[in-house]
Amino acid sequence: MPIRLFDSLSRDYRELRPAQPDGLFRFYNCGPTVYAPAHIGNFRTFVVNDLLRRLLELEFGKDKVKHVRNLTDVDDKTIRRAREEGRPLAEVTRQWTEKFHADCAALNCLPPHVEPAATGHIPEQIDMIAALERRGHAYRTEDGSVYFKVSSFPGYGALSRVKERELRVGSAISGKPQTHDADEKEDGSDFALWKGHKPDDGDTFWPAPWGRGRPGWHIECSAMSKKHLGDTIDLHTGGVDLLFPHHENEIAQSQCCNGTPFALHWYHSEHLLVDGKKMSKSLGNLYTLDQIKEMGHSPSALRYALLAGHPRKQLNFTLDSLHAAEKALAQLRAFRASLAPGGTADPFGPALAALQDDLNTPHALGLIFTTLHAGPAGIAPAAFERILFALGLDLTEALKPVANTPPEVTALAEQRWAAKNAKNWAEADRLRGAIADLGWSMLDRKDGYTLEPAKK
Repeated sequence: MPIRLFDSLSRDYRELRPAQPDGLFRFYNCGPTVYAPAHIGNFRTFVVNDLLRRLLELEFGKDKVKHVRNLTDVDDKTIRRAREEGRPLAEVTRQWTEKFHADCAALNCLPPHVEPAATGHIPEQIDMIAALERRGHAYRTEDGSVYFKVSSFPGYGALSRVKERELRVGSAISGKPQTHDADEKEDGSDFALWKGHKPDDGDTFWPAPWGRGRPGWHIECSAMSKKHLGDTIDLHTGGVDLLFPHHENEIAQSQCCNGTPFALHWYHSEHLLVDGKKMSKSLGNLYTLDQIKEMGHSPSALRYALLAGHPRKQLNFTLDSLHAAEKALAQLRAFRASLAPGGTADPFGPALAALQDDLNTPHALGLIFTTLHAGPAGIAPAAFERILFALGLDLTEALKPVANTPPEVTALAEQRWAAKNAKNWAEADRLRGAIADLGWSMLDRKDGYTLEPAKK
């Protein structure tokens, strides 16, 4: 059964197929802004993208899928964090990139085939901006910035269905507040491609034909996608919060630069609620993976809980859902242990078909547990492993932290475990030493490891 996915642009369900003659499926999803730890709402999107990546590999083959996920390592947030901490931008973003990688590994997310960083693609962004300016889609301002002229692209708003009345001269779009440099724009709906250098940017700037400055957020993804996947990609994904204006702006600048459709399919996952409310620091319900682990829950349980609801519907996360996830994982482990070699039956086809039908994870999980309740007789272990791979459920418990394990220790431990599994012994030894320097011991087991305070 082919993968059918809702398309945010056409508002219809469509099959996913590679468009290019080489048969390679080109897949881009927006990655994190690396200035702080990602929270579980962010990881709902990344786990959903990982599910999609796995289904694509099962459908087309591992060598026929190219997955690109970017890193936003220069923008207002990263620059502000570096300034507040008095550290170089690269040092701050490296710290949070490493933390993001460790969290992704703990959640059993496959790494992208290419993970470009915005600061590594400044020439490509400048080239795109120059092309847009030559073609009449961009203009310079006196402060050295360059803006995209929204009125030059008749198709603007097709993805988000933004109304014409919201694109009036002198207004911000869709109620968005005016920015500090809005008076430099010709129209309030135009957006920055290049931001002229300001004192608050410090030493974060690059030379460009318009003067020194830095790229706008939106052009980063367009340039990196073009560089690594070409002018037209098969699928672009992200959270629903990015649909407007980020993805709308990507379409406008990419199509005006390249003269071809940007993405043939768009998919957006919905928000994660916590106890029925939007996540926020003020409400105290914005959780990171480290906080979940400090409560005694495994990353696998969090992944299961994030997959328990349909990705295109808001999911209400509660701590009770983690307890339910731990029980479900225990049932899956027991079932795996009961499977006998030599079985040939594959009763998990309907569950896989449910995943292929617009990522219907609740239905798929329900079908899996119906099979579990029927018993393991005659079932091929490989069939069970296949559906586990599709969901990305790792049934080995890699981490059993003691209470109050410092986040930096757990992050190093996850990195070391990944290095050990990759047989990168030198890196694994280095990380073990770094853990010891922090006063902790990492003890390897057959199926994982434990962390303990070092004995004095």
